[in-house]
Amino acid sequence: MKRRGFFGGLTAGGVAGAVGGQWAAAQEPAAKPVAESAAEPVAEVAPGPLAVKSPAALMAPRADGLEVVWAVSGLCTGRVEWRLADGTGGGLAGSDAFGFVPQGEEVLRVRLEGLPPGASGRLRTLTTPHGGEVETGEWREFKTLNPAAAETVFAVWNDTHEATPTIQALQAATPQVDFLLWNGDTCNNWVTRAMLEPTLLHPGGCDITAGRPLFITMGNHDVRGPWAWRTEEMIATPSGRPFWAFRSGPVAAVCLHTGEDKPDSHPSFGGRVAFDALRREQAEWLARIITAPEIRDAPHRLVFCHIPLRWREEKRPDYVNGGYDSYSARSRDAWHESLVKWGAQAVISGHTHQPAWLPAAEGFPYAQLTGGGPQLKSATWLEGRANAGGLALTLRGLDGKTLHDIKLPRLV
Repeated sequence: MKRRGFFGGLTAGGVAGAVGGQWAAAQEPAAKPVAESAAEPVAEVAPGPLAVKSPAALMAPRADGLEVVWAVSGLCTGRVEWRLADGTGGGLAGSDAFGFVPQGEEVLRVRLEGLPPGASGRLRTLTTPHGGEVETGEWREFKTLNPAAAETVFAVWNDTHEATPTIQALQAATPQVDFLLWNGDTCNNWVTRAMLEPTLLHPGGCDITAGRPLFITMGNHDVRGPWAWRTEEMIATPSGRPFWAFRSGPVAAVCLHTGEDKPDSHPSFGGRVAFDALRREQAEWLARIITAPEIRDAPHRLVFCHIPLRWREEKRPDYVNGGYDSYSARSRDAWHESLVKWGAQAVISGHTHQPAWLPAAEGFPYAQLTGGGPQLKSATWLEGRANAGGLALTLRGLDGKTLHDIKLPRLV
């Protein structure tokens, strides 16, 4: 299967970073699944008309698997064939919670479960249009998270706001890592349904999950517009909710949804949001999850949320006259006590379109890091590397300059 148009406008470096997955030149013959069994082979068939509209996005990595999400052009069923690199396992994933093969008219999602931590392998999608023949995707590599790893390396983007040149430049600059976390504001405003698939599943024409599975946290712009409620169809998370926790090597991370940057009652939202209730629910969940041993006892403890919990000047906004929150006081009021109790070292956010590092201070034992923006000159990407020597957080501009180089000691 070929979709070379997705790479239009990329530099050679950008293409090199993007290929290697489903949208590289075909290297495997098409195949048709004949059984839902690890032991059964697949029979060869010729490819038919293409129903698949996007790369297969590898999202929501976990220690025991991940979720595969891809767009289709009409009613289809979807399965995922997978094989472990060491030859110890493989099969077809293709059953949902109600006993159906995953299916949909616009998007397909298949969850892989029961894999070993730190397992490497490859997978490919098997898409069958209604009344048609199976379309087989290219093999692409995957790796599950490993909570026991001695080292983890990750990357963070945010505030891309549908800016194709910026996304392509970030794609070219960001190496393969254990996970990529897109920390909110993927869009400006969901004014049409048609925006969702290209923005979330092949942003900027790029296959952004090739070599790095993806987490997406929600930003305030991601929840705007009449079609924002449908983002959950295309954004997979480990928990099925917009908040979760995970462990990758020495790092425990808590991902939270800060909601909007104005009160729920603000007229611009048209009565569509209820984030105060969601913040309260997250507060109750956070108080519990920080007691889980692999989260509680991690050498490094990070929070990812789009709107920062601290800022340089904390003034009350004039919402009536266009004001908005530069930091989320509502979220901080709900979560601060648990974050202090847990020993959170840093909160990593976007929203401000400014690179900033606020060290831990009296009353705020967790630091605050921000960066990112939709313009090439303001965009940044963050590399995190944690090992026996501590945690290094390096914020870089697209010109390669280091904006912040932060070292955090191990807590245990």
